[in-house]
Amino acid sequence: MQVNQGNLDFKDSNQLEVNLKRLKEGKVKVQAFAIFIEPSLPSDQQFAAVLEQISFYQNDVIAKHPEIKQIKKWSDIHELKENEIGSFLTLEGVSSIGNDLDKLEYLLDAGILSVGLTWNPANLAADGVGEPRGGGLTTFGFEIVKRLNERKVFTDVSHLSVQGFWDVMKHANYPIATHSNVLSLCSHVRNLNEDQIKAMVERDAMIHVIFNPTFTIEDGENNPVTIADLIPHVERLVELGAVNNIGFGSDFDGISTYIEGLSHAGETQNFIQALLERFTEEEVQGFASKNFLNHLPK
Repeated sequence: MQVNQGNLDFKDSNQLEVNLKRLKEGKVKVQAFAIFIEPSLPSDQQFAAVLEQISFYQNDVIAKHPEIKQIKKWSDIHELKENEIGSFLTLEGVSSIGNDLDKLEYLLDAGILSVGLTWNPANLAADGVGEPRGGGLTTFGFEIVKRLNERKVFTDVSHLSVQGFWDVMKHANYPIATHSNVLSLCSHVRNLNEDQIKAMVERDAMIHVIFNPTFTIEDGENNPVTIADLIPHVERLVELGAVNNIGFGSDFDGISTYIEGLSHAGETQNFIQALLERFTEEEVQGFASKNFLNHLPK
């Protein structure tokens, strides 16, 4: 969400891949807003930076746009009116809290409903996919997962090391992969291998496909990527039993290259129409919304 800060108008700025105009154009009913802190920011400044992003979300997104409603508990989704768009906060990596669980509780009280223990590097909770050591969760990381379970908050595996993934599978009540594709189709380190996908299905956990060219085809950063290239990831997930576990995790405003025809929230219906050419209407309704609604923590 840090890209949104500054003088950009959430209502209709073309520099924002997610803005109010585009959410309406794409018929998006619920949108996650991720809090991300650059790892290069000094550790003693990171928590303040998180609070700044929350303040921006509350003051510039929520307060100025009555149609956008913050979801602070999962049941709020069911209270949305026809003309309202739900939104909720997520946290991409817990580096900002240091070793202070009170800071985590503060952020959860502010409405964060999904937490990834790491971004790509390691921190005090776990190793991310970019840490060569490839370790799993630390004692502190397991304590965080326990708190997330108690608060009915998702534990996101999309940036975790492989060992961290398996640790979460054993201990999290509400695991989710918020933005990952299929490793066997594109060898990006953040995509899920087939054993991981099968484990997610066994746990009945959501897997949200990411709209990022580099996660979709090999060398996607330097070659044209179309929606037709993303469809095989959905097909493979279905083949592995995940038809009721697939959702959308665009990563808009967090990516720098784009799938043709799927470059911002306003083009979401292009993806849905392409899915309808391959899957049943009921299956696509699941991918677009119903699967997620059926897997909200209770």
